[in-house]
Amino acid sequence: MSRKRIAVVGAGIGGLSAAGRLAAAGHAVDLYEAQSFAGGKAGSEMIGDYRFDTGPSLLTMPFVFDDWFKALGKRREDYVEFIPLSPITSYFFPDGTRLKSYSEREKLLDEIASATTEDPRNVARYLDHAARVYTIAAKVFLFHSLHEWSTYRSLDFIRSLPGLPLIGGASTMDRINRKFFTDPRLVQLFNRYATYNGSNPYRTPGTMSLIPHVEYNLGAYGVGGGIYALPQGMRKAAEEVGVRFHFNTAVDQILTQGRRINGIRIGGEKIAYDAVVSNADVLTTYDKLLQRPEERNAMRYRKLEPSSSGIVFYWGVKREFDELSLHNILFSSDYPAEFASIFEKGEVPEEPTVYINITSKLTREDAPSGGENWFILINAPAARGQDWERIVGETRERVERIISTHLKLPVGELIEAEGSLNPPEIEARTSSTYGSLYGIASNSISSSFSRHRNRSRRYPGLYFVGGSAHPGGGMPLALLSGSIAADLISKRS
Repeated sequence: MSRKRIAVVGAGIGGLSAAGRLAAAGHAVDLYEAQSFAGGKAGSEMIGDYRFDTGPSLLTMPFVFDDWFKALGKRREDYVEFIPLSPITSYFFPDGTRLKSYSEREKLLDEIASATTEDPRNVARYLDHAARVYTIAAKVFLFHSLHEWSTYRSLDFIRSLPGLPLIGGASTMDRINRKFFTDPRLVQLFNRYATYNGSNPYRTPGTMSLIPHVEYNLGAYGVGGGIYALPQGMRKAAEEVGVRFHFNTAVDQILTQGRRINGIRIGGEKIAYDAVVSNADVLTTYDKLLQRPEERNAMRYRKLEPSSSGIVFYWGVKREFDELSLHNILFSSDYPAEFASIFEKGEVPEEPTVYINITSKLTREDAPSGGENWFILINAPAARGQDWERIVGETRERVERIISTHLKLPVGELIEAEGSLNPPEIEARTSSTYGSLYGIASNSISSSFSRHRNRSRRYPGLYFVGGSAHPGGGMPLALLSGSIAADLISKRS
């Protein structure tokens, strides 16, 4: 294998993944990050005496991270601590129902039997179904490139062929869930998993029922020190195998000779590289880094439906709540209307579902004694010129009212530190077009094939990683995108 000089643009999970794997394979790797830290959306922020993770909050598929560290000759547990969660999430329904979810099957079934009218055997059947979908689909759709002929000649693909008609691609997540459950609360709970990649459960393919599998059957985890500790551990391991990090360094342009990638430009300096891995959003890469917004792939991608974005409120609350867990969901009373607002009207729902992540439940130092750090996320549409100052103000009032109703006290009186984040700010901070959290939405049967390929055929030497590229959004998939890209580069050396 020839040793290549490679530039990685962006230190999100996908960029870190590609950089570490490439350096471990013997390549010379420089990673450039415009921000002062590694992690991308998985950042950290202090507001007063409260620390907040600024992005992802739940870790699943821990084995993909273990495998990444192993590929670097490291042990993941020497860099970052994964903590199994029990319970995973506390759910609050508009009718007053409360239940907790668990990855321990018997605990989960007992909880559902006591809190709902659902036959627990239906839940067991559903989770077994989700496991089958994962077994059939994951190796092809998640762990390999969908855009390389070698994937379709592989033993994994050949073995998956008989099962592909059974994975629900022609149905929707909502229809699949209604087939299994009679209690509408359970339908709503499992419809929620469409939001894990910013999609609409009433349109996303039933194949996405593999998402509950990774949480309930494979387990859900917190991270010691917060999710932010994960990219910091990855950065340390990557540095140890030779990745050179350049923080506070924005790449202005990816350079080409003809169509062949031959380097980058930072300020007035041109730096030669054999290949470039872009962890920036696909459209940001074409529009700003390649400076070719009329490129046909950019034009195609611009027509695709973006995933949802979010409005985030950071609240430092001067009280502890035993009824709240690390993860909490306060459901709206009209889930179809909520998703119609986001994806059809481009509006924030009048009655949103409220997610509250409280890392001080796991890492006590994240909040002062007697207090909690509430990271509150509301699903929101992609930024398309809405009046976000007005929307954020109105949404804050609704969120405070919803939480106060569930907790039966005026929570506004307890907030002593506060901040917020809206979709245009997400776009500006993370180069995520429209502030979309997961690139494009998975709202059609073809969406898996619509995500941008990891290796550009149009521009030899250019590779794409992160949530807007294959296999999609979320930390495990972003990491897999980096691994796929690194393998493609090494195979072509």
